[in-house]
This record gives sequence, structure tokens and C-alpha cells, in this order.
Amino acid sequence: MAETAVAIVVDKLITLLTEEADLLTGVHREVDLIRRELQSILAFLKDADRRAEAEGNDIRDGVKVWVEELREAAFQIEDVIDAYTHLMAKQQRQQGRRIIGFLRKTAGLMAELKPGRDIAMKVQELKETIRNINMRKATYGFSSTEQGTVLAPQNHLWYDPRKDSRFLKETEVVGIEYARDELIGVLKGGFPRRTVISVVGMGGLGKTTLAHQVYDHVKGDFDCHAWIEVSQSYDKVKLLVDLMKKFYKARDESIPEEIGTMDEGTVTTKLRDYLQGKRYIVVFDDVWDTNFWGHMKNALPDDGEKSGRVLITTRLVEVANFCKTSSFVHIHHLQPLPPEKAWELFCNKAFQYEFEGTCPADLDKLSREIVERCQGLPLAIVVIAGLLSTKNKTVDEWRKLLASLSSELESNEHLTSITKILSLSYNDLPYYLKSCYLYFGIFPEDYSIRFRRLIRLWIAEGFVKGKKDKAAKVVAEEYLVELINRSLIQVSEVEFDGKGKSYRVHDLLREVILNKMEDLGFCQVLSRNDSVIKGVTRRISIFNVSNNVVKSCTPKTSHVRSVFIFTKEDMLDPLVCEVTRNFKLLKVLDFEDAPNLDHLPKDIGSLFHLKYLSLRGTKVRLLPKSIGNLENLETLDLKESLVFELPGEIKRLFKLQHLLAYDSQWTMHFPFRQRGVKVEMGIGRLKALQRLYFVEANVVGFDIFKELSNLTELKKLGIIKLRSEDGRTLCDCIQKMNHLESLDVASISKDEMIGLESMSSPPQNLQRLYIRGLLRKLPEWIKGLQNLVKIQIVWTKLEDDPLKALQNLHNLSELGLFCDAYLGEVLHFEQGAFPKLKMLWFCYLSRLRSLVVEEGALCNVEDIFIGPCPQLNEVPPGFQHLRNLKVISFSQMPAKFLMFQNFWSLRNVPDVRFFCEFQGQIYFLLFKTVLHVQIYIRG
Repeated sequence: MAETAVAIVVDKLITLLTEEADLLTGVHREVDLIRRELQSILAFLKDADRRAEAEGNDIRDGVKVWVEELREAAFQIEDVIDAYTHLMAKQQRQQGRRIIGFLRKTAGLMAELKPGRDIAMKVQELKETIRNINMRKATYGFSSTEQGTVLAPQNHLWYDPRKDSRFLKETEVVGIEYARDELIGVLKGGFPRRTVISVVGMGGLGKTTLAHQVYDHVKGDFDCHAWIEVSQSYDKVKLLVDLMKKFYKARDESIPEEIGTMDEGTVTTKLRDYLQGKRYIVVFDDVWDTNFWGHMKNALPDDGEKSGRVLITTRLVEVANFCKTSSFVHIHHLQPLPPEKAWELFCNKAFQYEFEGTCPADLDKLSREIVERCQGLPLAIVVIAGLLSTKNKTVDEWRKLLASLSSELESNEHLTSITKILSLSYNDLPYYLKSCYLYFGIFPEDYSIRFRRLIRLWIAEGFVKGKKDKAAKVVAEEYLVELINRSLIQVSEVEFDGKGKSYRVHDLLREVILNKMEDLGFCQVLSRNDSVIKGVTRRISIFNVSNNVVKSCTPKTSHVRSVFIFTKEDMLDPLVCEVTRNFKLLKVLDFEDAPNLDHLPKDIGSLFHLKYLSLRGTKVRLLPKSIGNLENLETLDLKESLVFELPGEIKRLFKLQHLLAYDSQWTMHFPFRQRGVKVEMGIGRLKALQRLYFVEANVVGFDIFKELSNLTELKKLGIIKLRSEDGRTLCDCIQKMNHLESLDVASISKDEMIGLESMSSPPQNLQRLYIRGLLRKLPEWIKGLQNLVKIQIVWTKLEDDPLKALQNLHNLSELGLFCDAYLGEVLHFEQGAFPKLKMLWFCYLSRLRSLVVEEGALCNVEDIFIGPCPQLNEVPPGFQHLRNLKVISFSQMPAKFLMFQNFWSLRNVPDVRFFCEFQGQIYFLLFKTVLHVQIYIRG
């Protein structure tokens, strides 16, 4: 973890030495020496982190102290750099001209200024500190991983419950029956070529247990079989030799004496020759190296009908994907146990020798809470239930364990195996992913973090930087995918196009993260019971407000870079004032989960380094004028706050990329009540803006469209309260925005025309389009938007069937027609239309009488919502053709639709829902025809 802190500092030092070379004549040499020392240390840090985890107490404690000293020194260097850049920026503003020219004429440069002199002295001190730390690394025998000479850590004895899986009886295994049978079928049948089956999932899910159950069932059907444990470090020659020995042993054959002296090429050839003409199965358990299959594939021949089967268990999707380069691959993503199976497993283990495996009534509630904490993770269930099986079966014992489970996972020798196994995935992360992963611990338990919020926070923190051909956002998305592929985070909500919308971590992985965060000074989580900032920490996350938190906010805590507040309490004013007064080097200030915050301090502009400020969902009404001093601000999130006017000083935020400001609490009946923000002249100077929504078009005193035409980097634009005369100038603006991906436009009222037809060359990257207001006719340019994935139109009152114009948009995933978007009586889906559409909305279409779906249309649609549509009296013909339809919902449909329908065409839809405002005998008819119907009564 110290790798990240040091790497960030090295990057900052390189930038400083490059961009500010003329300014640093007085301390340039010392700064460069610090950079060199840190770069030499970086190569050893992975070795240090690994040994801090694995060595004996004496070595481990020494290593931890060394790493902690290095980390704190890196923090101090970063503080000095940030203080220096703030000082330079402040002087530049005061002088009103380039600071370089000013300082060149000043003898002694910074030494003439007391702050500069203090910084120079601090740099000198830190240089000596880093040099001493670097010299001491030899004391612990560190070696550079880059040179491939890492000393292997000692293997201290600890109980690994995963080894028990080899000896489990089939009757003892719970919840994997379906997966076992599926994999047995693939191994015995399947493709008549060499096939690799990969079982992928997070640590503790039971991958090894599943593999053993499958292996024991099928090994007798093969000529040769072997089970190989791989783990994180392996010698490929030794592994190949072990594989050959196991083949010989399984067939009761004599093992060649020379096998132990073979090199890689010889043993590979020997294995290939041995396996020719034989059917074989090999299990490689616990593979971590993505190149592993590249080392093994040449030793395992592909002989057509006699070819073999390879089963791999891994936490990394990339391990499985690599195998596709040379083999047929079947990937099985192992899932947590469902609640009923988790409960069965717990009872089997906790009460296996008492109560006939059944939970006593007085322990039922507490037991279910314990099982819920495990979230379907078999490892945790088995270990915790095993511990409870040794204790008295009393409410006190159960309650005591539940209350202290977090600390017990770290200290109880019976439970530490859980955290050790789960920690392996964290320890295997490259340094650039460790901070990104630890970030999930900042948020409360069971918290889902929005994709865009997470990406912007990572970038603001400096964890992610753009590359030559990739923007920082793209790199951050790659990091997120890598964490998913390592089975460390879960997608908790999916977008309409199948992409992740929000993410979370398993509760037990969060416990691992919390322990790491505290040890590494990454973040302190403060609650009412533990609310004093201790030691050096880079971030604080406040779950509840208390006076102690306010008291602990002193200038000594100035090293804090990020503050998150998760509380609905009203005692925020003192805390917020102390934060802005003492945390002068803040980069992130997130009040999104503090809804009762009602104002910002006037001195908010003193936070020079602030890059991310979120007031989302708060009661803040006004932004102080000093906000114009936040010249490094990149994200200003005002969504669902009470800020509806932006001060003119906003125009000074030249680095601002995301300006999000609107109230989304509008209904389909009143889509024009939405409020955005009013901006002042000069908004067009913010040329770095990528997202701007929503701004109000009906401003007085300047031409807002002239301002918007300068924002050519925009990727998302939302503009509301448009008048009919604005159409042409709006189209002219949009045509200049070549990077635009999302456009949301709304007229000032439902009777106001939106003139969008004059756009001759719309942005071709447009993916999302939302139109609210009178059109009568769909603009021709929409037909050419081949990258469009989502379109919603509201109150457009189209006279022609819009499906004819839209059906050739083959990438469309979501289509919504709302509030008389179409005034016709029939909507017709022709054969082959909308091949990628997954979600379909028809809401408040007052004249719609019929929906026609031809066979071959909507072949991938999964979710349909219809209603209210008062003239629609029958289930649309053709719905029986929709083989992939998973959910269909009808809302407030007319009585004729409900009472005189045969719903037989919906019999294959897994989930049919009716939202009604009345009750009646229609239920009998519904259940008679559609047995899986759900009825929701309103009122």
C-alpha cells in the first residue's frame, strides 16, 4: 500500500521538476534527490508488503514499522508539494502576472519569503529522512521484485479450511448440486476437442469444493487423471514434473528415475508423448497467474476425440479468458449460496451433533442474523458455524459473537482463516489498484456506489491518470473492470444497456478493507462511539456527528485529503466550518449523504486543491462567491440540492469538467416542472466542461446559446425551458459539439414547440436522446444516429408512427414513449425491427388502441411496461413470439383489458405484473390463465 503513496509522490515530483524548474532553483537539487531515493525504494515495496503479511512476528513488526515510516514521509512530501503549489498560485494572483518572471528577478527566490524558506527547510529534512529509510531496507533483506529475486516468505502454520473440501462426503456439500451436474455434463460430453472449464468466483465461494465433487465423479471415465494445487507462486518445471508423477501414480505405473532432472522442454515433450492417445483430466486448483495456461498448454495435447479436459479454479476472469487463445473454454461463474441453502449449511455445521442438525427456536433469530452477515459465502458460514458448534448453545453466546464479529474476524484464531483467505486477493493486487479497492471501505455497509461517482472520485484523488491515447476516465473504467474480473467487487445495479450502474463489496471483504485502511492510514471511519481523529490518515469518513469530531479537527490534521459525511443529523454546521478551516489541502469534500446540510461556509474558496465537491441531495440554497477561487475544481455536483442559481464567479473555474445541477423529482404528468440552474454570462469560458445539466434557457441579459457554442468538449448537455424561437440557435450549438454522447432538451411547456428539424449534421457519437415538448414530426436527423442506445420522447404529439423512423437504429437498447408522445392508434413492430432492444415503455398514451408485434421483431426485449393506455383493450398480438421477455408490467389498464382477456400468450413470461387501483373478481380470471401473475393494489 505504501507503493501507492510513494508512486503518487514520485509523479508529483516529476511534474514539479518539469513544470516548475525555474521556480525551484533554490531547492531543485534536493527535490530531485528525493525523487531518486523514492524511485529506488519503489522496486522493493511489493516485497515489503508481502513480507509484512507473511513473516514471523519479529521480522513482520520491523517491516511494518519501516513501511509505516516510509508512508508517513511520503505523505509529508506530498503535503509540502501541495503547500508549495498553493503558495505559488497565491503569489501569482497577488502579483497579477506570471510568477516565473517575478521570482527570476527576486534574489534567493523562495528564501526571500518566509513560507518559501520554511518549505525549503522542510525539503532538506525530508531528503535526509528518505535517505535514512532507504539505507535501512537492507536490514530486512528486501529484494526487488522487478529483478526477480524476491525472498520467499516463511510459511507459518495456520488452519486453512479449504483443505477440508477434499474429504467431504457428497451428503455434506450444500448448494452446489446444479453447478456440479452442469460441469460433469461438460466434462463427460461437450466439444470433441481439448476443453478448459474454468470455475471463477471470489475467495471462499467454494470453488475448490465444487471442483473436488466434480473430479471425484468423473475421474474414473478418463485414462489419466491428476489434481494439482497451483496457488500464487509456482515453479512451472516442478509443477509439470508433479503432474507427470501423478499420472503415473494414478495408473500404478513406475515413475521414471530421470524425471527429477528434466528441464522444461524435456518434461513437456515427455508429457505429450505419454498422453498421446489417452483421454485425460487435470484439475489446476487456485490459479492466479493470467499466463498460466501458456505455460501448460504445450504439455497437454489436443488429439480430437481422445483429447482431454482441464478444470481450473481461479478468482481471476482473465485466467479463464487467456485459455481461449488455444482451447475451447467453458466459464462457470460461481455464485453465493441462496438464503435457504446458506441456512441449511449453517445448521448442518453448527448443530451437526446436537438438535439433529436443527436450529433451536431460541437461537433462530440470532442464527439467521449471523448467516445474513455471511451473505452466502460458504467459507464464512462453515468457519463461523464450526466455532459456534464448540460453544454453549445459549442466546448470550450467540449474541456475543454477533456483536463482536468484526473484531473476532481479525483476532479469534478460529476465524482468522476467513480474513487470511479473503486477503489473498487484496495482496495480489498491483499497487495502482489497491487504493481504488480500499475506497469501497469509505462507504457504509451494504452501500452501492454509482459508477460515475466512483470514477470521478478516483480521478480527483489522483489514483488514475490519463495515458497518451486514453483519457483518465477510460483508464478508471479499465481499473473497475479489473477489480470485477478479480472477483473483488460486485455489480449491484445494471444499466438498460447491460453495463454496471452501481457497485458494492461483500460485507466480509469490507471487513478486510476496514482493517487494511486503518493499518495503512488510508481512511478513518468515525462514528459516534469512535469519533476522534487518531494518528496520520489521508481520509475521514463520518457516519455520525459528534462534538468530539469537531474538537479533533485541528491544524495538526491538515494532512487529511478527503472528507465524506454520512449522516442525517442536524449538527453539521460546526463540523463543516472546522473542516474548511483546518483541512486546507482537501481534494474531496462529499456531502451527498448529509441531506440536512443547509449552507456552505463563506471561506469554502480557501480549499485551493479541492477537485471534487458534492452537495447532492442537501438543503444548500446558495453557493458562496468564494467558490470562484477553487481553480482546481473538476466536479461540482448540485443534483437535487436547492441551488438554482450559480454565482458569476463560477466562470473562473477553468478546470471544471462536470457541472451537475438539477432537481429530478418530476413526474410524467408534469415533466415541465423540472428545475435546472440559471447561469450568468461567462459560462462559455469553461471550455473544459464535459457534462452540463440542466441549464435553463430562458435567461435574461445575454445569449446563452452563444455561450454554449463555445463548450465544444461537452459529452452531456441538458437544457430546459426552451422556447420555440430557440430551435435554430440550439441546433447550431449542438452541431459544434462533436463529442456529445447525451442530449436532453425540454420546452418551457407542453404546448411549446421545440424546433429541432434544422440540424443537418448532429453529433455522430450521440448515445442517449431525451426530448420533452411539442414536435408533431420526428426530425429526420434522428434516423441517422446509429450509435443511439436510448431514446425517450415525452409530449411530442407525433402524428406518424415513430417506430418506422426508429426501427433501423440497430443499437437501440431502450425506447420510451410517454404522455402522448404519439397520437396515433396503432404502433407496429415489423419483422426484424429493434434487434437489440431490451427495455420498452409505453406510458400515458391516451389514443393507443393496438400494439402489433410481428414474429422476428423485438427478439431480445426483456422488459416491457405498458399503461395507463385507456384505449388499449387487449393483450397485444404477437407477444407470444417474445422468447426473451422476462418482465411485463401493466399499469392502471381499463377494466375491459383486465376482465375480458385471455392472457395465454403471456404464459411463458416469468414475471407478469398488474398495477391496479381497484379490486374485483378479475383476480380469479387472471390466476386462471397466468399462474405467475403479481398484482399490486394502489390506494
